[in-house]
Amino acid sequence: MSTAFTGRRKRVFVQVIAGAGAAMLLLSACSSNSGSTGSTDSVTEFSLLTPAENSIIRDELATLSTDQCAAENKALPLKSETVAQADVVQKITLLASQDALPVMYVAGTAQVKPDGDIGKNNLAVDYEKILTDLGVWDDILPAAQSTVKAAYGGNMASLPFQYNVEGIFYNKKIFADNDITAPTTWAELTAATTKLKAAGVTPITEAGKDGWPITRLLGNYIFRSVGPDAMEKVQKGEAKLTDPEYVAAAQAIADLGKADAFGAGITSRDTDTAYAQFLTGKAAMIYNGSWMLANINDPAQTTIGADNVGFMPFPAVDGGAGNADQWPANAGAATATSTKAYGPKVGDWLKCIAENYGSSVMKNQSVISGFKLNTPVTGIPPLTEELQGVVSKATETVLWFEALMDAKTTSDAQTNVSLLVTGATSPADYMKLLQSDLDQAK
Repeated sequence: MSTAFTGRRKRVFVQVIAGAGAAMLLLSACSSNSGSTGSTDSVTEFSLLTPAENSIIRDELATLSTDQCAAENKALPLKSETVAQADVVQKITLLASQDALPVMYVAGTAQVKPDGDIGKNNLAVDYEKILTDLGVWDDILPAAQSTVKAAYGGNMASLPFQYNVEGIFYNKKIFADNDITAPTTWAELTAATTKLKAAGVTPITEAGKDGWPITRLLGNYIFRSVGPDAMEKVQKGEAKLTDPEYVAAAQAIADLGKADAFGAGITSRDTDTAYAQFLTGKAAMIYNGSWMLANINDPAQTTIGADNVGFMPFPAVDGGAGNADQWPANAGAATATSTKAYGPKVGDWLKCIAENYGSSVMKNQSVISGFKLNTPVTGIPPLTEELQGVVSKATETVLWFEALMDAKTTSDAQTNVSLLVTGATSPADYMKLLQSDLDQAK
């Protein structure tokens, strides 16, 4: 998803870049690079390609190049270029066909999976192997390792430059005024929404117009009830979305809509409106990710005060196979390193990044990453520090509802979820539609 930094409102949604339907790579020119990483340096600069819409990674690497990584930069100068996020798959396809991939580059999710064009042609290094050899694998937090591998089919194909955990932000004062403690179970959550509704408070605000904030609730309910591998089972054909336990999850979200827990206008509410409702005290809760910290830490937006915002995990479901310690998370767009370009000098850069990026990006941009904070950082806003603690301590994560779906199923899930929460379609029919999409995609 987007990620955030203090003093700048940034919500670039970068958890995935769709690779479905991309043209196949013309790899004849690259066939000679299908072996292991090179033993000598074959490049003269540390070329970096990042999305134009999100400057966080390139800004921080530029900062490191003049500070902690100055020696590495002198040996292999950093050269940064950008590509429009919508053009990433096409750009990487072209560069790969020309045997011209940069040293480090953004790529589409499907491209770097084991069966993707980058993955199956060994055009990106295995960061676990490389960083282990460099002695810095432990500088990647366990939760980030788990998330990256889950997102990319078991491949450690990306570095967690931007790492987001998701959960429910809540208004502490509204909770206290209504004698509500942070819910730990779904039953407690629904009881709280009923109490808040009776008090004239919108219980939960979401950007229903975008679809994904509601499907996030559905996916998390499934992970809590069926288990953290629930969607993987669907992908493998071991379960179907039309199975009773999956339909029950859709029913739970539909029941929230029926109870008017989201307030009037949920299906037309955009992100700006949902944020404003929560940050100005007009709604008690919002499900979102740690990228929202930029907005929360901005006093111009958060008139309720950042100190009045609490954060809790998505609650457990009574009798469910999952638990609240399994955090929904994403690690931003895939950022790979070229197998052909890798050599000792690139290795030096990767080692320096692993050792220093986490503290540097937190200090300079108040951004949570999947790297350890090897150098203490002071002056972090309290809620940001709390979420950094969550990331540092988490050991198991789950993805999001559509993470393993194809493009059409994803689109139908997000487009039709408004019908689910308004009662225009039944939970059974909603899940039947998506399962039909999945069946056709095989």
